[in-house]
Amino acid sequence: MNAGGSAFAQQGKDVSVFTDQGAGRPPPTGPFRFLALDVETANNERASICQVGLACVGRDGSIATWSTFVDPCTSVWTCTWVHGICEETVRGAPRFPEVLSVLTRVVAGHTVFQHSSFDRSAVNAACAQHGCFAPDWHWRDSVTVARRAWPELKGNGGHGLKSLKNHLGLQFRHHDGEEDARAAAEVVLLAEAETQLSFEVLAGQASRKLSNAGARSSRRG
Repeated sequence: MNAGGSAFAQQGKDVSVFTDQGAGRPPPTGPFRFLALDVETANNERASICQVGLACVGRDGSIATWSTFVDPCTSVWTCTWVHGICEETVRGAPRFPEVLSVLTRVVAGHTVFQHSSFDRSAVNAACAQHGCFAPDWHWRDSVTVARRAWPELKGNGGHGLKSLKNHLGLQFRHHDGEEDARAAAEVVLLAEAETQLSFEVLAGQASRKLSNAGARSSRRG
């Protein structure tokens, strides 16, 4: 990924000019079927978000991705070894409140998937640290979806992105926010294809149908 470019030095950005990591792409615009979001943090404090990645799934199943580095306003970078992002990488990048205002306009009205509960808790922690209201987004968990589509992975690698990468043949760079967001979106799409059920059903938004989904998945195993 490229380090943040001159666009990050601007203040008061809106969606049309808020570009990703120096590559010149504005955030995708909807409507979308659903989104997936992934964050990376500078250290073990969940509020220390240093990258946000977004994957937006269109009505035709296409995936548009976007990401930005975020200045977490910290000198503690104990997670650089995980993702390669460091203090120099985010120099000139926007701070979290500015990123949140852009994300909210993209996410509004859509279901947003996270792979496990980490991303939502990190967003909420960053909001608390910066004095922002936590967004009332329609969060869902792609781990839940994966468990219902591939129950045979329980105790056999599990349903983390690394295991699903091997099981489903996914191609992505782990611990890159944009890549992990795309992978989570692909997991949901592949789960829909595997079970012939919509993401709403798989994510528990139509729970009365889940017993049939589980039986169908078990027969496949």
